[in-house]
Amino acid sequence: MAVMRPDLRLAPTAILLLTLTACGGGGGAAPAATPSAVTPPAATPAVPSLPATAFGYADADIALPAQFRAPGGGPSPLALDNTPPDNPVTNAGATLGRVLFYDKRLSVNDTVSCGSCHRQATGFSDPARFSAGFQGGRTARHAMGLANARYYARGRFFWDERAATLEAQVLQPIQDTTEMGMTLPQLTAKLGAVGFYGPLFTAAFGDAAVTSDRIARALAQFVRAMVSYRAKFDTAFVAGAPNFAATFTPAELQGQQIFTGRARCAQCHTSIAHAGDGIRNNGLDATTVDAGAGNARFKVPSLRNIAVRAPYMHDGRFATLREVIDFYDNGVQPHPNLDARLQGPGGVPLRLNLTPAEKDALEAFLRTLTDDALLTDVKFSDPFPR
Repeated sequence: MAVMRPDLRLAPTAILLLTLTACGGGGGAAPAATPSAVTPPAATPAVPSLPATAFGYADADIALPAQFRAPGGGPSPLALDNTPPDNPVTNAGATLGRVLFYDKRLSVNDTVSCGSCHRQATGFSDPARFSAGFQGGRTARHAMGLANARYYARGRFFWDERAATLEAQVLQPIQDTTEMGMTLPQLTAKLGAVGFYGPLFTAAFGDAAVTSDRIARALAQFVRAMVSYRAKFDTAFVAGAPNFAATFTPAELQGQQIFTGRARCAQCHTSIAHAGDGIRNNGLDATTVDAGAGNARFKVPSLRNIAVRAPYMHDGRFATLREVIDFYDNGVQPHPNLDARLQGPGGVPLRLNLTPAEKDALEAFLRTLTDDALLTDVKFSDPFPR
């Protein structure tokens, strides 16, 4: 791995589990975050170590399996893609996005990066219930996982969908007074004074100008490149057609059948990307505690890598996957705006009444959605020496 020097030039090419789990934590209209003591400024961040030839992030460089393009069952994830025509993923753009994602210079005191709250090993989520900001304060909501963020047709982000696009979302934590504490003019001036950014912006956008629009576009490209398609679940497809019986254990197979049938999970977590389909009230509380996107509705996330993304829900109230399954089995509350998919006869909350063995099976299936290749892929890792 070649260390990036300030004068280096890079070439442009160089309804179960309804709302289990972007920085999605706590900025904007979310409930007030928890204050804490001021964190002292950190040491000056290092210089990133990048390969001489850029990693492949662009769609043309990613060998998506056949089921993503013409799946044997269910809609293609590609129909859900929220990538705008003016910001396709490029190798140089996502490389810049990777450096920005992990650079603690994006916080006012050089202590927090996007990667601080979205950790690769935990599905680009945070193992803490609420994430720590630049002064040690805590966000008001749990950080969502980022894998398959591009496969969400509504194209809106945060638990309450207050950001209309991913490009808008990525700038909000930077400006949040709890999370990173910067203003956009401060940010562009700060990064513009860092020598290694000039070649990276030039490779991505044609010249060295550092603008908030370019920062947003590069970060969005990096996040959209986080596509999960190498889990055990994906190995069950041959030439686009599924053969779960030949791939799964008996428990995993039973869990897959519960997921798509009796438990109704696949009604909200759609396609083989297990992507969310909108904002829904999943009956966490009988009355509105957090309004979310209105009427206690929250964005439905993808379930990819769900087994490593504890804690769960927008407020991180469930510590384990089994607690989530128990909730949907027999704990959904009768909120006035409870989603119809979680209602039984007469509008009462649905009760699945799963046996312990059936719960084990469902959990086993959900673990087949863990993409270890994505969680360890160096091109999504922190490029800054620690």
